[in-house]
Amino acid sequence: MRTKLLTVLVALITLPLTAQAAPTAQAAPTAQAAPGAWGAPGDRGATVVRDAAAVPEATVVPVQVTGPAASRFNLVVMGDGYTAAELPKFREQLDKHLNILWSIEPFKSYRNYVNVYAVEIASPESGVDCDPGLDAPKRDTPLQMGFWGGCNPGSVQRLLTVSQAAATRYADLVPGTTSANRQILAIGNSATYGGAGGSYATASGGNALSALITPHELGHSLGGLQDEYDYYARGDRGAPYQGPEPSSIHHSLLTEQQMLDQHKKWFRWLGEQSESGGTIGRYEGGMYAGSGVWRPSAHSMMKVLGYYFDQVSRERMTQRLSAKATLFQGSTPAGPVAADQVVWLQTLHPVDHELDVTWTLDGTPLPTANARAVDLAALDLAPGKHTLTASIVDNTTFIRDRAARPTATRAWIVDNSQPTTTASTTAPTSTTAPTSTAPPTFAASTPTEHPVGADEVVYAETTQSATAQPAITWRLDGAVVPNPGNDRDLALAPLKLTGRHTLTAQVSADTLAWQVDGVEPTVTPTMSKPLLTVQKASGPEYVYDDTFTMGLSATDDSPGYVVPEFRVDGDGWYNYYGWPTDASAPFRFTAEGTEIDQLVYGKLGVPRVVPWDNVPSGYGRHLVEYRAIDATGNIGTPKRFAVTLLHPAPACTKTLTGTHNGPLYLSSGVTCLTNATVNGPTVVAAGASLIARDSHLAGPVRADRAADLQLLRSTVIGPLGADRTSRSLVVVGSTIQGPVSVTNSKTTQPPALAGNTVNGPLTCSANTPAPTNLEAPNHVSGPRTAQCTNS
Repeated sequence: MRTKLLTVLVALITLPLTAQAAPTAQAAPTAQAAPGAWGAPGDRGATVVRDAAAVPEATVVPVQVTGPAASRFNLVVMGDGYTAAELPKFREQLDKHLNILWSIEPFKSYRNYVNVYAVEIASPESGVDCDPGLDAPKRDTPLQMGFWGGCNPGSVQRLLTVSQAAATRYADLVPGTTSANRQILAIGNSATYGGAGGSYATASGGNALSALITPHELGHSLGGLQDEYDYYARGDRGAPYQGPEPSSIHHSLLTEQQMLDQHKKWFRWLGEQSESGGTIGRYEGGMYAGSGVWRPSAHSMMKVLGYYFDQVSRERMTQRLSAKATLFQGSTPAGPVAADQVVWLQTLHPVDHELDVTWTLDGTPLPTANARAVDLAALDLAPGKHTLTASIVDNTTFIRDRAARPTATRAWIVDNSQPTTTASTTAPTSTTAPTSTAPPTFAASTPTEHPVGADEVVYAETTQSATAQPAITWRLDGAVVPNPGNDRDLALAPLKLTGRHTLTAQVSADTLAWQVDGVEPTVTPTMSKPLLTVQKASGPEYVYDDTFTMGLSATDDSPGYVVPEFRVDGDGWYNYYGWPTDASAPFRFTAEGTEIDQLVYGKLGVPRVVPWDNVPSGYGRHLVEYRAIDATGNIGTPKRFAVTLLHPAPACTKTLTGTHNGPLYLSSGVTCLTNATVNGPTVVAAGASLIARDSHLAGPVRADRAADLQLLRSTVIGPLGADRTSRSLVVVGSTIQGPVSVTNSKTTQPPALAGNTVNGPLTCSANTPAPTNLEAPNHVSGPRTAQCTNS
């Protein structure tokens, strides 16, 4: 459900509310050219706009122009609350927003369908209204952005609204764009989490999650997708759904079998691995209802920021994005053509594949091998008139329903009439193709100002004549690359390129050149200090007790924001944004997750999104993979590490640090040794517990019927014996200068003996459950017996 007010659709990231009415629009600004604008080299020049109504001037900067605005989806991005000195900050945040958008399908593959224009407006004051609270001052800013729904006490903090009139006025400065072919995105100068979506979208610029708001809101405004939240207000699970079968394509009351039997909803995708993690099936909750309605995936982007669109939502987004652009970008003018003419067309160009073009003559397919032109003179046409038809189809795998794939058709009448003869004259009635002597040149192409990816489809279009379609010669590092059929597109993926290369295209005397970037981005993880690290060929193994953090630093040899991602246990790839409250802080993993503003983050294993999600705890061993996507679009090869999260030790009742001389006898409670030294034997009596971390015990350690015995990164000078331990037994990353004996324990979790150095025999017997080495073998100088034979 989304609430309308003055035609503005508002879908708050986690709580949709009604936007406030915008003030009356002022007079439209006028434009004049200005040099030196920010933007990629080679982009069209910026335009400085001064408003006759004395509002701040604006600079329109073409960030990415892939074609005429009338035939593209136009994203118009404007900043609010950035002073002139802070405009570089806006540009940096916009770069991050866009590069994250280009890393998400279908925007990654259909980036060439999108024009992006930045409207830079120097604000008189820094910041936005009511940030972070209603008692915060209002700011003098061009777009009048404000939290709390524009400083409305009846709203909520994270609803960030903008003056519709002001946003529209500035968007109208971008030539060729209208409300029908553009999406306005306003970025506010704030680190507070917030945004809104619909006919316009907003996001705060400096929050860790800000750049993920944009694709979610485009899901609403462009795709018509609904929220998949099982709550309306955060912290309160929604009431059961009551109503008929939803019109939403990604919500249903049907069972999986009913979908298959009736060919409805997402029946074509059932059982497949979801692009957002898990399997596409039937998951309860959505449309703000906690039960009684089902969605396709566990946590698609429309439910959890950070994951991708699942296939069901991606299919709709692909359809809607394609519908905003024109498949036919040019052609021989429709109508009659001569029998000796070359009929040509030009298409759009997805980044990752070619569009398919088929030609038919009087309904019979021609063997054109996906070429963009037909030489009618070579067809040996029968006298008379014929119908030539060209069809463009986007056979993308993103749209499973073939009948719903983007298609466009154009037809020409071929006049091959024979001349008529009378007694006095011969009068030809057929038409003849006009000739042209102008040499062909390139008319459009994949931009040459920045590198292209090693798996990209690079395109070039030429000027055309009625008698020939000029052939394009492609060369890679000077060597000709065969490209039969459609020579307007060259797919680089089959070439399996790595490193840097030079690609050229030539027609007549005109040449284009691109740098091919086959260099993968790199990602460096930074882990908090583990109890144990074991290096393996497949990647390191870490052992932690209760909590750990992971930072990911991504770099590349090309400029632009690099998008790091990670996934756990093969679940969906998740955008690494730092930590929700601090983009510079590492991501924090715990067994149950951390609740922030009634949402849960960092749950290891099966994610917990909201506090009431009933999922298994994250203790145990997990596989974490990480990678990055650079500004060119290269996806790095994933690297990995395994992590074992131990159950937490019991709370300390007594803590010892420093040096303790003499025997240590523990008769009750939980004694914790932290960076301590014990010069003497240690005895843990029945019911007592010892938790030693980073400590040195110079003497034997004996635990008889202890509740807990945990030695973490510690050293024992002497034998270690543990008999009949009743609750937990953990020896990890420690060194024992003597024999180790673990017997008759009956613990809640298997005794963990992992990554230790034992200078003596290791004996384990009659333990229930049996001990485990957490896939981190111990180094034992003596024999291993019974339950520890393979440890």
